[in-house]
Amino acid sequence: MALIGIDGAGKSTQARWLADWLDASGTPARYHRNAAGRVFFGRVAQRLGRRDAEHLLGVRLFLLVETLLRGLVITRALLLSRLTGTVAVMDRYTYCQYTSITVRGGRPGIARLLFRWLPQPDLVFYLAVPPLVAQARVEARGKDHEDLDYLTASDAAYRGLPEAARFTLVDAGADPSAVQASLREALRRDPLPGAAPRHPSRAAQHLLPIG
Repeated sequence: MALIGIDGAGKSTQARWLADWLDASGTPARYHRNAAGRVFFGRVAQRLGRRDAEHLLGVRLFLLVETLLRGLVITRALLLSRLTGTVAVMDRYTYCQYTSITVRGGRPGIARLLFRWLPQPDLVFYLAVPPLVAQARVEARGKDHEDLDYLTASDAAYRGLPEAARFTLVDAGADPSAVQASLREALRRDPLPGAAPRHPSRAAQHLLPIG
């Protein structure tokens, strides 16, 4: 399964919690953070006196590097999932790269060609959050910055993807514990293939306080 959404939607937090809950509930699961190096290259760029990764490498080269790295980390996650027999809880997936390219004025044709052999996740959760809320969250964590226009364009790009009709939308603007409760309930309604619907064990219930 994959959790996607604009920066500040809470993907990493929710994916970690969901993987822990599944594991404690009897479904072996593992969290995978499929980042493509934007933050890393951004920090390198700033140390070299450049504004960001795009200013350092140029938009087209940066998108190519980002696409290749995204493909590699997703492939690694899928292989680990297969070898360990665990459910892969993906923090970002190919859809994030298609969106990144689209927002920067490109066409994701090459990325789609490179990713054509990657399987579609059984479930894709789109964490929908108002761009203003997402921007405030990004600023609060103090690691990077996102322009409101970029976040708004990203949200529109995600919703405009050909695959968007099969995404399960989750209101991610709520309290994080409420978002997690919504994700768990969605999994009970639509369990993963091969996993029977189940109620969490007592251990799983205490992984996160949910009212």
